[in-house]
Amino acid sequence: MAGDGRPGVLVFDVNETLTDMTPLAARLEDIGLPGHLLPVWFAGVLRDGIALSLAGGRATFAEVAGDVLRTLLARHGPGGADPAAAVDHVLTGLPDLPVHPDVPEGVRALHAAGHRLITLTNGSADTTRAVVDRAGCADCFEAHLDVQGAGGRWKPAPAAYAYALRAVDVAAGAATMVAVHPWDIDGAARAGLSTVWLRRTPVPYPSTARPADREATGVADLARRLGTAQPG
Repeated sequence: MAGDGRPGVLVFDVNETLTDMTPLAARLEDIGLPGHLLPVWFAGVLRDGIALSLAGGRATFAEVAGDVLRTLLARHGPGGADPAAAVDHVLTGLPDLPVHPDVPEGVRALHAAGHRLITLTNGSADTTRAVVDRAGCADCFEAHLDVQGAGGRWKPAPAAYAYALRAVDVAAGAATMVAVHPWDIDGAARAGLSTVWLRRTPVPYPSTARPADREATGVADLARRLGTAQPG
């Protein structure tokens, strides 16, 4: 935390924290999969990517996402579909995702208050740039980072958070992780960062994870809770 108790650098997760992933359901339907499998697909991507990192392996988000899509197609998709074309159709939709409605207002307010803002994703920094630029708030962020800079070790590996801290030259105590995922909050807390859980849904926070230092319903709500004074 900064000297006055405020976060000095706010490190934002991207997928589901900033971006609204629901439009990808239509792309799943385009390739013959039920749209309701979107959460199953994304949870599978996180499961397999994090497990691979834990085992000492390395793969990009796109590689893992493609593998999980091919598995879903084999189980639930139409026969005769071209898996490569189907995967490409879904994954090319990632840079076109919208942000949640509260994000532009909240990001601008936090930036205007003097907070340093960066992103850290298990996905692609280039995808993040495209999404944030289209949302009209690219100038509010100092850097967009992905875990390839941490040797491909996905959050919540400690190396991912350490990489972000090195990239902006701050100590863990001067940074705060902002995420919708409790596993990300828990990982950041264990790495020494303070944390904010964006509670976008009524799903409860798991009792087995380290609790967040703060809660907010969205980025605009977080800006209101932190106030508009300049961070120390």
